Formats: sequence, structure tokens, C-alpha cells
Amino acid sequence: MRTPDAQVRAGHIPAHLIPNGTDPRTVVVVHHQAAPRDWTGPIFLTLLASGGTVGVVLTLCLLLQVAADTATALAAAAPAGVGLSVSLKARKGK
Repeated sequence: MRTPDAQVRAGHIPAHLIPNGTDPRTVVVVHHQAAPRDWTGPIFLTLLASGGTVGVVLTLCLLLQVAADTATALAAAAPAGVGLSVSLKARKGK
């Protein structure tokens, strides 16, 4: 017996735990059983993290949409002749 409650866990009742005048054969050992695990916290945390991720993704999509709309509006409002152009000339070989 390595731990103080090992005797009780093994079903052996030490004599000092039995009240005087009690027949040791009538003593019943009741083992404490842990309550089943409550999954409310982990499930709530998972749903909260998933909802936060969805919120961040939707916010990024909204910002990208606004930026694209702004760029489209600016491009449509600019005069047709204004812009940057690059002309390339081909050199003839010798």
C-alpha cells in the first residue's frame, strides 16, 4: 500500500475507520465515482473561435470589395487620355 487511501480503494477497511460495535462483515465500501465530463465549455470555445474566424474572413472580403469598387470608380471618373503608357521600339539587327 503506497498511498494513504490505497486500503480503502482496494476494498480493505482499516479497523480504526469502523465504529465500535459494528460488525466488520456488514460494512460496505462505496467508491467515489467522478462526474461525467461537462463538454459545454470546450464546445462553446470552439464555436466562439469559429465564429471569430468567419468574422475576420468576412471583414477582409468586405474591405477587398470596397477597395475594388473604389478603384473601379476612380478609373471610370478619370479622363480617357490620362494614364501611363510605355512604348516599345523594336531595333533592327545589323
